[in-house]
Amino acid sequence: MKILITDDHAVVRQGYVSLLSMALDPCEVIEATSGEEAVEHSRTHQPDLIIMDVGLPGISGIEAAARILEGQEDAKILFFSMHNEVPVVKRALQVGAMGYITKSCDTDTLIKAVKRVAEGQVFVEYDLIMRTSFNDRSSEFSRLQNLTRRQFEVFSMLARGFSNDEIAQALAIEKKTVANTVTAIKNSLGIESMAKLVFFAIDAGLVQIRSRQ
Repeated sequence: MKILITDDHAVVRQGYVSLLSMALDPCEVIEATSGEEAVEHSRTHQPDLIIMDVGLPGISGIEAAARILEGQEDAKILFFSMHNEVPVVKRALQVGAMGYITKSCDTDTLIKAVKRVAEGQVFVEYDLIMRTSFNDRSSEFSRLQNLTRRQFEVFSMLARGFSNDEIAQALAIEKKTVANTVTAIKNSLGIESMAKLVFFAIDAGLVQIRSRQ
């Protein structure tokens, strides 16, 4: 896997390189120190995954992501940032990023996010979704607080167009468990059909629908 890491702190980048090199085999890591470098390296190296900070010298990580996606619609971008404010997270997803986690998350969450986004799945750190501030923003976020971790994980994959069989395989659970979870999600959100579930995810600003590769 070829990964582009964009962060203006050398120590942070070195930590990423060490961690990802141990967790992913094989793994080639390319480094960028600014949003502008990320855009250029993305065009030059065509990475499988881009890990991006939000606060960068020059253009922001979100602006860099938008520019990358203008020329590479299939680019997979995961934000890994100290920022956990609702408007920032929503904007990152709205421009087309497929994942968002905070730098306070544990190592397992980081590796899981990297693998999921690289596979074309949406991954948003659970605690970001469950923050009380989301409840103040919209009825969609309020309803999402009723979902368990597993339910939200399945919800995100459903909104991306994954079938029950694909979800069962990706999460290593039984197909019957997926079916029961989907039913529970629909009941909890008051949604009758898959089409309405996707529209719900879009309205909530959590999922950017893009063609799967």
